[in-house]
Amino acid sequence: MSAPHSETHVDSVGTYVKVLLALMFCTVLTTWVAYIDLGAFSTVIALSIASVKMLLVAMFFMHVRHSSKLTKLVVVGALMWLGILLVLTMTDFVTRNM
Repeated sequence: MSAPHSETHVDSVGTYVKVLLALMFCTVLTTWVAYIDLGAFSTVIALSIASVKMLLVAMFFMHVRHSSKLTKLVVVGALMWLGILLVLTMTDFVTRNM
């Protein structure tokens, strides 16, 4: 029996360099935002930048963008579960002083 034909996609070195530069820029941006007092929005901005970095890593280094629909569905499900946990955590945090 022959092995099933699997199509693999290899990104160019230039793509990886661009993603690396984007990740480094986001890291510098996160550090810069940490030194600015934005009140309650500091956490929101930091989490937004972290989400962008997570998406870059998942799409390019984990090759999710070239994966099957089932893999993409699992990633979306995991992100939805993370969102549920974050919402529940924030509701607990907000209602503590009531």
